[in-house]
Amino acid sequence: MTEPTPTEMRRALFAGLTGYLIWGVSPLYFQLVGFADALEIVAHRVVWSLPMLFAALWFAGKLRATFKAMSDPRVVLILLGTSVLISINWLVFVHAVNHGQVLQASLGYYINPLMSVAVGVVVLREPLGPWRITAIVLATLGVLNQIIAVGEVPWISLTLALSFTGYGYLRKIVTVDGRIGLFWETAFITPFALGAIIWMQSQGTGHFLQGPAEAGLLILAGLITIVPLLLYIIGARGLRLSTMGLLQFTAPSLQFAIGVMRGEPFTAAHLITFGFIWAGVATFAWSQLRRERAAVATSD
Repeated sequence: MTEPTPTEMRRALFAGLTGYLIWGVSPLYFQLVGFADALEIVAHRVVWSLPMLFAALWFAGKLRATFKAMSDPRVVLILLGTSVLISINWLVFVHAVNHGQVLQASLGYYINPLMSVAVGVVVLREPLGPWRITAIVLATLGVLNQIIAVGEVPWISLTLALSFTGYGYLRKIVTVDGRIGLFWETAFITPFALGAIIWMQSQGTGHFLQGPAEAGLLILAGLITIVPLLLYIIGARGLRLSTMGLLQFTAPSLQFAIGVMRGEPFTAAHLITFGFIWAGVATFAWSQLRRERAAVATSD
């Protein structure tokens, strides 16, 4: 495999960073569309993502591979599982944003990579090492502080981290293109999402037919889903794993800033919680860099 040129690496860095920036500021969009509840927003997110994903796959010349993927029962079963997990993740995230819990959401995405390390060790038998042990211990202390000092179990954070960790693990073991996988996940959920939209409209609780502004904002949910994903794929293909690993903390950092600026409760006890998590994240990042440098030195 040839090394990417400097121009390709700059393009990949710009794409990857832009993708994470969009994910990071997405709470501003979901707050803007807060006239609808989480179920309606996610239902529109699914329904409008499907044709956009189909168009992206057609443009990339991957439609044949897309439909061929369904010939493997194992792939179908795994993607059914990931469709459930991503639905839970989206619903909880939008609910958190629309109920003033952006800080808890950001905490979940800080915890996620550290939880993924733990799953990799237990399930995939990946090597752990002292730095990663330290990162996991620090994250655990942060969650315990949230429970004891703050006096609440961070259910939103833990649900987001667990659902996305499970999603990431299943995606790791299924051999399909990321775009193809997301297309089928979305396709599996679409009948339920479309049914929910029709039911809400018939009950007078839907907002799509209220006016062009509401309709436009709900349709935009599809772009908010697809654009950062495609940018992420470009970034992941052209950048080292450690670089993408560091970039991923851009999103929860921006979400954290949005939560603080929006006036969500942030006491000294919350600061201790995030302090432990940030220390764990820094340790994890350092571990990633050490491992990549060692791998490069070995290959040389």
